[in-house]
Amino acid sequence: MSDFTDRALRDLDRLPARLRYRLDPYGDGRHGLPAWLRPTSGENRIPVALAIVTAVILQLVLPDRLVLRPHPLLPALELLLLIVLVVANPVRLDQRHPSLRAASLALTLLITVANSISAVLLIRTLINGHASDNAAALLGSGAAIYLTNIIAFGLWYWEFDRGGAFERAEATRMQPDFLFPQMATPELASNDWQPEFIDYLYVSFTNATAFSPTDTMPLSRWAKMLMLVQSAVALSTVGLVIARAVNVLR
Repeated sequence: MSDFTDRALRDLDRLPARLRYRLDPYGDGRHGLPAWLRPTSGENRIPVALAIVTAVILQLVLPDRLVLRPHPLLPALELLLLIVLVVANPVRLDQRHPSLRAASLALTLLITVANSISAVLLIRTLINGHASDNAAALLGSGAAIYLTNIIAFGLWYWEFDRGGAFERAEATRMQPDFLFPQMATPELASNDWQPEFIDYLYVSFTNATAFSPTDTMPLSRWAKMLMLVQSAVALSTVGLVIARAVNVLR
């Protein structure tokens, strides 16, 4: 048995008793560790890159009054950072370096800042009564900010859960920050299952839609606070945009 597996089995003791029993009911490793608890190959880069490109496009289609000027500045910086990251890891996340980690976090921060500025400007125009009288344009701007919000927070969850994609692939941390259903009931999931970006994007979508956790529970305080902030942004944006659009349609 490898050193990695030995360490993972030892770290089972840190997990809740119910989850520990489900993962290793015999207490001797015969059940086999699921993929999220053992070293695996690097995650696929493509879904993350597609989500970021989508966020950039959504930022570009917003009207000038709802973005930081010059309009293309932040989207251009985001694309530049994405190109650097894709060149370093074109398909699989298998080349790690502190500078690449910093670039990835900077990219997520830029998307978040750009979208937060747009959300604040939209809310201000709605409160001041200066919003467009075109219901379709108003709903379109609100939808773009709402969807970018989902992508941005999905990236944050993906970046920080158990230390990020590289740390998860190396199984250096056993304690999850997000408890996915497959972790709580591993007998109902494939032994090769592990959380990937799509899973975090789904968590972000359900949190922005239901304004609360659904099937995946945040365990760490930072995860709870991030979900709180995301829900607040989504609720304020959606509520004000829909209220204004209804008034315009009347």
